[in-house]
Amino acid sequence: MSKISVVIPCYNEEENIEAMAKAVAEEFTEHLPSYDYEIIFIDNDSKDHTRDLIRLEVRKNPKVKAIFNAKNFGQFNSPYYGLLQMTGDAAVLLACDFQDPVEMIREFVKGWEEGYKIVIGVKTKSEENKLVYALRSLYYKMIRRFSDVEQIEQYTGFGLYDKAFIEVLKSLDDPTPFLRGVVAELGFRRKEIPYTQPLRRAGKTKNNWYTLYDGAMLSFTSYTKIGLRMAVFIGFLGAFISFVIAMYSLIMKLANWYGYEAGIAPLIILVGMLGSLQLLFIGLIGEYILSINHRVMGRPLVVEEERVGDWDEEKED
Repeated sequence: MSKISVVIPCYNEEENIEAMAKAVAEEFTEHLPSYDYEIIFIDNDSKDHTRDLIRLEVRKNPKVKAIFNAKNFGQFNSPYYGLLQMTGDAAVLLACDFQDPVEMIREFVKGWEEGYKIVIGVKTKSEENKLVYALRSLYYKMIRRFSDVEQIEQYTGFGLYDKAFIEVLKSLDDPTPFLRGVVAELGFRRKEIPYTQPLRRAGKTKNNWYTLYDGAMLSFTSYTKIGLRMAVFIGFLGAFISFVIAMYSLIMKLANWYGYEAGIAPLIILVGMLGSLQLLFIGLIGEYILSINHRVMGRPLVVEEERVGDWDEEKED
């Protein structure tokens, strides 16, 4: 009997843990009875009662197990690490807030049975904030246009991954992995299933503008060169414009030494413009350097504080 591992990252999801564990279990018992399954909660140092409720689910269902991180290791490392701990023949990555529809697991498994090693959900609509969805769409289009590798629009990581692809993930030595980019760059032949993203079932979203920016920069610095190239091209353009203005001022002054007065305003405007561009691109280059710094330090994806449940089938990485 084939086994599916369902990996559920969570952070302060006390209102969703019980319902999620029940929904996943019912999905397999009612719609996928020929498959064995396990549910792996990986908690990113929640501050509410999430861990207590996970322990309760572990006691209620022997197929539920959990990993408790020693601290919050970010929105990308924790899910990625959870996938590496799967013991099944394939793993499904599923958000705990029900914005990833649980019923799509059966669709993913069907695609897997057809021979696809990767079956992912791609949002075609969303019930979330329209402004956020529009900005995400714009960002995906920009990254796709400038990226060195293919990028998948409106894909959050929600999907099924065959054990063979999980082995690829294990072979990567990257302390700041970006799963969405890895799937597009190194993944096997995949199937994309469209879906409408619903609102959160309960609780408040943990994403804010800073976390969205953090994710955008990770993708931007990992898969594009456009930031560095823009610094070069715009720097050259700025230098050229400055040279033209300087030559114009020199010629006008030589032609009318006493009558031509340029004044200080153009100089102030030019210096302010160039200074702003310098700060912008120094910051952008800093993002690339920060990304490099995180990678060369070679720190672990996460540090585990505790494992709960039956991990007898665990395999060493």
